[in-house]
Amino acid sequence: MIQAKIDIETTNVFNKAYASTDRITCLQGGTRSSKTYSLCQLFIVKALQETGKVFTIVRKTLPALKGTAYRDVLNILKELEIYSEEYHNKSELSYSLNGNLIEFISVDQPQKIRGRKRNYLWLNEANELDFETWIQLTLRCTEQIYLDYNPSDPYSWIYEKVITRDDCTFIKSTYLANPFLDNDTIAEIERLKELDPDYWRVYGLGEIGSMSTQIFRQFNLVDDVQGRLIGYGLDFGFTNSPSAMVAVYQHDDSLYIKEMLYEKRLTNTDLANKIKEFGVSRQDEIICDSAEPKSITELYRLNLNVKAAKKGAGIHLGIDIMRRYKLNITKDSTNAIKEFRTYKWATDKNGDVLNTPVKINDHLIDAVRYLCLNKLAINHSGKYYIL
Repeated sequence: MIQAKIDIETTNVFNKAYASTDRITCLQGGTRSSKTYSLCQLFIVKALQETGKVFTIVRKTLPALKGTAYRDVLNILKELEIYSEEYHNKSELSYSLNGNLIEFISVDQPQKIRGRKRNYLWLNEANELDFETWIQLTLRCTEQIYLDYNPSDPYSWIYEKVITRDDCTFIKSTYLANPFLDNDTIAEIERLKELDPDYWRVYGLGEIGSMSTQIFRQFNLVDDVQGRLIGYGLDFGFTNSPSAMVAVYQHDDSLYIKEMLYEKRLTNTDLANKIKEFGVSRQDEIICDSAEPKSITELYRLNLNVKAAKKGAGIHLGIDIMRRYKLNITKDSTNAIKEFRTYKWATDKNGDVLNTPVKINDHLIDAVRYLCLNKLAINHSGKYYIL
């Protein structure tokens, strides 16, 4: 057992969750309110205080899990100087700590969902999961269960069947609960007040949102793409926004969207190298944001077939073209799924819907839109799937 004293800086979200003795502890909150990080800390602290226990952390998809809770737990262990390669099973996504097992599983691993018992369970971004998954997981948990989520969905099994229970501690938090945020991040969050009241309510105040203004109300999650590749779409970013790239395939009246890249701080050389690593050749067409002519020129000189998007018809035509097709997004496209779920028409201070989308978290959608405008705009016939 580890007999070392550790110093760990926590937020009030951690303190309340740690103090909970109920069977269930539910963390609902806005963006950057320390929900995920606090539960990473909590599992590590509990693992250092107990032994012989199984701690299970679950998210809907494996790529999303690797990019959030899995990464954060390992980083915290390293910061505390208690990480050891010897105890890290990278193939099984698990870590042995103080005689305990911390395992990371996704919903697309049914053998693990319905597998052995665990003592502690954490459902990360729980509103991505369905009620049946909740039942299967909780039946096999012997001690405490933790959930965290942004309340972006107006209806959820969590609201009706979890936080109403007598054995549930409910903790609602906002970015104001996180004293470690810098001023730039706080200012960016508070911009939502004027930008979009619905976004502010969910991601600023941590309150249940309304999706009446959702632009893409229905799309399917699929294991893989079908049809012919019609091209790639690319939206440039760097410091505050990621560079975002998608591959789009067409099969009859369906489009299949696969997220290829979503990463900040890439130079154009970095970007070109990553694109080539995906197997994209000089023959493959990449439609880019025309607002970045310098970047387009540099990528062209780096032997990529990049072309500026023709935006003259405006954002609405791009959206309309996308909505003529049945949209399918691969399950591993975690950032694209999130964008399509939250892409909305803006509203004014009276709540009236405006004729323009909210320009937040739309990088991959913009990449799809550029491609559709340039490759599919010729055909103005077709059905609209606005459900």
